[in-house]
Amino acid sequence: MPLALLALALGAFGIGTTEFVIVGLLPELAADFSVSVPSAGMLVTGYALGVVAGAPLMTALGSRLPRKTMLVLLMGVFIAGNLLCALAPTYALLMTGRLVAALTHGAFFGIGSVVAANLVAPARKASAIALMFIGLTVANVIGVPLGTLLGQSFGWRSTFWAVTAFGVVGILGIIALVPPQPQDSPGGIRSELAVFRRPQVWLALGMTTLGFGGVFASFTYLAPMMTDVAGFSSGAVAWLLVLFGVGLCAGNLIGGKVADRALMPSLYVILTLLALVLAAFVFTARAPVPAAITIAVFGAVGFATVPPLQMRVMQKAEGAPALASAANIAAFNLGNALGAWLGGLAVTHGLGYTAPNWIGAVLAAAGLVLAVLSGRLDRRTARRTRKSEDASSTTYATV
Repeated sequence: MPLALLALALGAFGIGTTEFVIVGLLPELAADFSVSVPSAGMLVTGYALGVVAGAPLMTALGSRLPRKTMLVLLMGVFIAGNLLCALAPTYALLMTGRLVAALTHGAFFGIGSVVAANLVAPARKASAIALMFIGLTVANVIGVPLGTLLGQSFGWRSTFWAVTAFGVVGILGIIALVPPQPQDSPGGIRSELAVFRRPQVWLALGMTTLGFGGVFASFTYLAPMMTDVAGFSSGAVAWLLVLFGVGLCAGNLIGGKVADRALMPSLYVILTLLALVLAAFVFTARAPVPAAITIAVFGAVGFATVPPLQMRVMQKAEGAPALASAANIAAFNLGNALGAWLGGLAVTHGLGYTAPNWIGAVLAAAGLVLAVLSGRLDRRTARRTRKSEDASSTTYATV
């Protein structure tokens, strides 16, 4: 593994921790700011919307900067956002800090995905992306549970101080280990924007939004679901997040390997499994042991979607991948916001904490429908290309 991938994974770890740790701290935040749990859940939605806005904006602003320089700048803004969260005296300022940190998320993973893919041979691109995203999954195994325990033991502010410190470690790793890379798109932002004229790019973004929306519809309300429905204590939530994180790590690596072998078939299978697991979670969440097992499986299937979805949009944005790659990270977080919002609506209207699982299953199934449509367009394009080539060969032979 190139050391540069390790540096990217370090940055991903910090960003992943600050994104997901808020889920384990929702009850504490709700109590401290005297708001409801669904209102505290808006910190998840707000972060996700910040990623949606920040991904294209920050990538566009840095389109003419060297990629390494841009990654360093993004980590600097990330540190500032988490520092504001640690100091925030009000809910509004905490939300502001979350939004500042979120602005860096999409551009970091978008540009980082392109850098990672360019470090390895073409047949290993999805696996390289998965290795960068391993930082995000390890954040769920180590960063999120430890951050949750830290927040529950010493107050939620201590969690954001710790994330701020790790951001400093991440920026130093990028400076030391990531090599410079030439820009793939010499035309700058205009060349990058041109790929959005391709329908397949939009289908890929739609797959990401709906598929990962299914994940976050359930995951956002995992803590109250486990305490109020499954019967776990609040102290057990951190260990359940460890189970979820172990599943994420396994699913991420498996997703990268299968995507390198057969990209679209892997998406069909993974999105189908995700819909089925979420539907089953409605029932398994009612008892501790089945709930714990489902959490691990849910983590694996949910994050197995990430490498193939990221690789798909980069494949369809060939020639100018940076902005499309960042836009796909925005699509992940648009899905996060959509899922968290729909799950919150279900809880607010008294449908219970298992209702978000049904919503997640429907969203994942909708993502599968788009994947099938995209695959059919691929086959139609391939048939047209073959017919054109056959016609050209026939004409040449006749002449």
